[in-house]
Amino acid sequence: MPRVGTVAVVAVTRHIGSWPAGAALLCCCLAAQAGVLPDDRADALYHSYDGGGVEITGPSLMVLKKFGQNVAVNGNYYVDSISSASIDVVTSGASAYKEDRTELSGGVDYMHGNSIMNLSYTNSSEDDYEANTASFGISMDMFGNMTTVSMGYSRGWDTVMNNLDRDFSRDADRQNYRLGLAQVITKDMVLELNYEGITDEGFLNNPYRSVRYLDPGGNTYSYEAEVYPNTRTSNAVAVRSIYYLPYRAAVSGEYRFFDDTWGIDAHNIKVGYTHPLQGDWVLEGNYRYYTQDAADFYSDLFPFQGAQNFLARDKELSTFSSHTIGLKLSYDFVANGWRSIDKGTVNISWDHVMFDYEDFRDLRVSTAVVGDEPLYSFSADVLQLFVSVRF
Repeated sequence: MPRVGTVAVVAVTRHIGSWPAGAALLCCCLAAQAGVLPDDRADALYHSYDGGGVEITGPSLMVLKKFGQNVAVNGNYYVDSISSASIDVVTSGASAYKEDRTELSGGVDYMHGNSIMNLSYTNSSEDDYEANTASFGISMDMFGNMTTVSMGYSRGWDTVMNNLDRDFSRDADRQNYRLGLAQVITKDMVLELNYEGITDEGFLNNPYRSVRYLDPGGNTYSYEAEVYPNTRTSNAVAVRSIYYLPYRAAVSGEYRFFDDTWGIDAHNIKVGYTHPLQGDWVLEGNYRYYTQDAADFYSDLFPFQGAQNFLARDKELSTFSSHTIGLKLSYDFVANGWRSIDKGTVNISWDHVMFDYEDFRDLRVSTAVVGDEPLYSFSADVLQLFVSVRF
């Protein structure tokens, strides 16, 4: 069906600077610590996102198995069922659409001494987008396991298609570079520094999306196709810390700065608190604030057709901010082992996200003067139910 906007649901984010690009549902991802391979485990996740006329639901299943003490293999199956009548779809006159995105991934971890190396491959497929990513990483414990250094590299090959034009096919290549340092500061505090650099090249915009421009001498507007640069380089630096309190609780904080060659600067601040309850229950709460500037070639309303070389009206490239309030409840239903199960946990989490756009207008509302439409805002709810069993 004709589409104006796309939704990407990935583990954290597909684009570092934009929260909605990964509005974010946990994808049962694995994070092996240097010097320690993860236990055998099976995870199941159900996720739901509802906001801005977009609904996303689906399961994720992951299995990890160790072979000896040095090798662990994992596989993951992840599905998004997407139903969209977003503001872009509605205001363009296109019909609401439904589609599925299926993601398959596999990886292997190899431990040698205090180091762990990992290789992984992911394929994500939908009816008009195919993405393949290969990734390598290594982490090493040093100085009596007080310091962990990590680095990684990923290469992605994407193919962008268009359901309205079966002859349309464009490529996008992506490279990702990662460096990390985790340091035990005191017996109660851990500090982590991370850098991520991404280079994108190829067809980087949405083939369905358009921009609007003023018609000559009148108070009306028309549409033309978006045009993006075919290269983009972005950088992100993050500082995270967690402090363990005497009564088994913990507080955490994070700051991330992002910028790119398209002119976007973004800031992300997150604070969290974890508190043990009676029995084997744990309650977590967090607050996140995100803000970004618009891309250099973004405008809600261009003055005339072909006003500049590059044109964008994607609200995720506009100036906007978001506030997120999150709660998570966890329960160890097999805390001390049972038969072949070493540990089992069930987790339910809920995030409420509020988006406010400063230069993207709601075209569903007609006004006497073009460009005076009200600014767009919406809220979204993200629900996750996650079960993990370790053997």
